[in-house]
Amino acid sequence: MDIDLKQLRDLMRAIRQFDLTSLIIEKNGERIEMRRTGSNCPASNIANQITPAFPTRSQVALEPTSQRAVDIADKELEKASDAGFAYITSPFVGTFFRSPTPGEPPYVEVGQHVSSGQTLCIVEAMKLMNEIESEYSGTIAEILIENGKPVEYGDRLFKIALG
Repeated sequence: MDIDLKQLRDLMRAIRQFDLTSLIIEKNGERIEMRRTGSNCPASNIANQITPAFPTRSQVALEPTSQRAVDIADKELEKASDAGFAYITSPFVGTFFRSPTPGEPPYVEVGQHVSSGQTLCIVEAMKLMNEIESEYSGTIAEILIENGKPVEYGDRLFKIALG
């Protein structure tokens, strides 16, 4: 089962947000099991743990439910998986559009090579259409926002494989 870092972080946040003690996901014979324990968890007084059930993966243990510990773990996981990648982020709050006008093809697609300065999308803010350009040369690895969805300042829009 393929699970990317963003999905893992979203699951970690959901466990905290909904005060869950465990989450098990099974698909095609593979299993991911995440357990939350600790002083802020209703079930136990043991340190928080995320326990993936992959034989090749190691257990990631966190300090008792401090947001700082979760943020540090998120950053370390991100650094490890983001080597060779860069992100294009939204410079302001607005609405994300992949093409110049409805019905036209998107500016870029996953797998497409882009150059620094090339337009990737539009973020509409206060009725102004702002073209967002790539700061990097590389290949579009992932488009992180759906067309027509709102974005906040700093939200990641594109993941680019550098080179």
